[in-house]
Amino acid sequence: MPRLRNAVLATGLLVFAAAGLSFPFFMATSRTKPVIDSSKPLPPQATFRGPYVNTGSRDIGPDHGTYPKS
Repeated sequence: MPRLRNAVLATGLLVFAAAGLSFPFFMATSRTKPVIDSSKPLPPQATFRGPYVNTGSRDIGPDHGTYPKS
């Protein structure tokens, strides 16, 4: 009985891991509907965090330098 239980558990873990690893490939090859539709405005949840990204540190301040692309 313990060997059967271990085999079932190992099979379940392998199926779970395979599903988790295949998810990004499924999302990349999905042709039905994009995850974010660029023709529509962003939802409020996505726009809420926008102003706070890359605003700089409070102890040093934002970086006002311009850097050339290499």
